[in-house]
Amino acid sequence: MSDGDWRPAAIGFLAGGFCLYVMDKILPHLHLGLDVSQAEGIKTSWQRSILLVSAITLHNIPEGLAVGVAFGAVAHVDPAMARHLTVGGIALAIGIGIQNFPEGLAVAMPLRREGMGRWKAFMYGQASGMVEPMAGVLGAWLVLMMTPLLPYALAFAAGAMIFVVVEELIPESQRNGYSDFATLGALGGFTIMMILDVALG
Repeated sequence: MSDGDWRPAAIGFLAGGFCLYVMDKILPHLHLGLDVSQAEGIKTSWQRSILLVSAITLHNIPEGLAVGVAFGAVAHVDPAMARHLTVGGIALAIGIGIQNFPEGLAVAMPLRREGMGRWKAFMYGQASGMVEPMAGVLGAWLVLMMTPLLPYALAFAAGAMIFVVVEELIPESQRNGYSDFATLGALGGFTIMMILDVALG
């Protein structure tokens, strides 16, 4: 990617957000605090507990991708930058690992409240995070096998993460039935600012 070329970052970023958007529409899941009638994705007869687990599992995929891509990128840069990327990758992995504790608890506690046994609720919480190492290995493998994809892969992971952040952490934007519009608007605005930053330097 040449300096000032905003296309790989923009394409990868939007592809990451769009991929999570499609998965969000297809995979049946339920956000914490909502009634089972407000489940998203394809209509299903799944129990509330399974819908909650699938919601957390869906949103763990970009976290794993981000860590895998960060470490996979180390093999394709000069040593000084590799050291910086390694430290950044380790910090990212630790940060995501730490936030996985309350996230697992957020899965296990509602399951326990609904009458599921302690061990089974704990194992569901663990299972929801198992997609992260798999997505991490996939992200690292893609970067290692296809060097030209590195800018796209990094941006893809960023787009997927931003989708999750907006969808989950900005509740005000998700009210009154405008959830998709608000999330896609944030992705579009972020992309425009990134293009301007990269293109205008």
